[in-house]
Amino acid sequence: MSSIPALLRDRIAATPDADAYRFPDGEQWRSLSWREVGERVRPLALGLAALGAGPGRRVSILSSTRLEWVLADLAVLATGAATTTIYPSNTAAECAFVINDSGSTIVVAENDDQVAKLRSVREELPGVTHVVVIDGTAGDDGWVVPLSGVTGEGDYDAMIDKLGPEDLATLIYTSGTTGRPKGVELTHDNWLYVAGAVRELDLISGSDLHFLWLPLSHSFGKLLEVVMIDIGVPTAIDGRLDRIAANLGELRPTFMAAAPRIFEKIHNTVVATVRGDGGLKLRIFTWARATGLRVSRARQLGARIPLTTRLEYALADRLVFAKLRARFGGRLRYLISGAAPLSRDVGEFFDAAGLTILEGYGLTESSAGSCINRPGSVRLGTVGPPLPGTQVRIAEDGEILLGGRGIMRGYHGLPRETAEALEDGWLLTGDIGELDSEGRVRITDRKKELIKTSGGKYVAPSYLEGRIKAACPYLSHVFVHGDLRNYCTALVTLDMEVAGPWARAEGLPDDAEALREHPRMREEVQRAVDQVNADQASYATIKKFAILADDFTVESGELTASLKIKRKSVESRHAAVLDAFYT
Repeated sequence: MSSIPALLRDRIAATPDADAYRFPDGEQWRSLSWREVGERVRPLALGLAALGAGPGRRVSILSSTRLEWVLADLAVLATGAATTTIYPSNTAAECAFVINDSGSTIVVAENDDQVAKLRSVREELPGVTHVVVIDGTAGDDGWVVPLSGVTGEGDYDAMIDKLGPEDLATLIYTSGTTGRPKGVELTHDNWLYVAGAVRELDLISGSDLHFLWLPLSHSFGKLLEVVMIDIGVPTAIDGRLDRIAANLGELRPTFMAAAPRIFEKIHNTVVATVRGDGGLKLRIFTWARATGLRVSRARQLGARIPLTTRLEYALADRLVFAKLRARFGGRLRYLISGAAPLSRDVGEFFDAAGLTILEGYGLTESSAGSCINRPGSVRLGTVGPPLPGTQVRIAEDGEILLGGRGIMRGYHGLPRETAEALEDGWLLTGDIGELDSEGRVRITDRKKELIKTSGGKYVAPSYLEGRIKAACPYLSHVFVHGDLRNYCTALVTLDMEVAGPWARAEGLPDDAEALREHPRMREEVQRAVDQVNADQASYATIKKFAILADDFTVESGELTASLKIKRKSVESRHAAVLDAFYT
């Protein structure tokens, strides 16, 4: 296979009438067959070619996850151009940077709000000839045109046949937790390799239903797009975050991927709810969870589960876990977690409930997919063995190195940074980890984010952060600090969707500013910190913490678009609070 458009063409030929995508249309869900996908992509590709898209060109997509994102992407690739992805949450200035750095000449924008961003910086976008709006108003000057009007004629198959595996397919800009975003160049072959490797694992088939809400601007979402075309899996697609719970109930998918933050919020909501109920419900839940954890840990070790434990688990399942699975539609076979580390405590909770999370690992620079746990041999706390065809090495300093066909071509226009990231064909990930006896990869932290105390001891902050969040369901984010300090401290933020109802039920103030200062709230956080501190070396314990009034957000610059903490930004913004811990 030479390209993603050729892959789509083969999929249409193999299963033309099978469901390809389901998408919301008002209050209903509509479906497109693979044949109908082809009928939408073909004229759009020819229309984009007429606007100037073609080999060596780039087209940016500035939109949330929706059917038209996928159709536009496939059409762009068919012209021979490469897709540049932009998060819809990006500011006008950030959009302008990506568009100009990538050299995009056409931008596909979701709606009038996104077009307004582009108009506000139009003078800074001299290379953009057209903005194609999905849901919005065309301009009188011809700069903004409607997607529905972008059609053309020509030899679509001839365009596809000219594509090669080494041609650029995607430019994805790194989230930029530190420094300037870099455009990662990924070829058609990069994506085709990862899709083929996932197919080889036999995780999913055409009889599954995939629910996709992850940002297609992120490499993880793009990977899922290509995998589903390769295998022929129908995908229900809707990027509205406030509809995730309702969509799960309506669609009843068998497969869904998510970032750890979603699993954390579900876990925290469940725990906070039963704590609020108290009494018999809380005792039953606590017993069921303990029973489930015994079964989960035995399963991971391959140990025999005694008959009495199996009987207890069956009762726990009927009383507690089956109800949780019903919230996901009742048909899920697998959940995939990626894009950031999953707390082991949260992973064990889901595994105990019969909701298998297959945690995986990959970077944008490795086409999002490098490792994944396998069904039947899940080991929580690891990201599983590498995908078939991916090589893993551990450097002398513990850094994880990756090799194989999924590794990027380089950083766009940045030869020095490319040379620093790629060494003798190996990608230097910046992650610290190890391989267990069965070849599973365990990530311990980011190389650049390890805390080195003034006493010379190294601390992995993300491990502590995940455990504290799992121990206190009312928290949204935890930030552990202590680099070159003599002890570790933490900033925590409240998840008011969970903490608010709890506070009202307890007769406490339910606004974040007042609640953070209340002794009861501090007691809850202190209990979680003490629980985590109990099994840590002294130098890794949290000595002090502060509860912030405002959560970390993408808009405030404290989170990346994929919801990872920007550590330097948090340290800078809250420097006075952090410094006060040490005076």
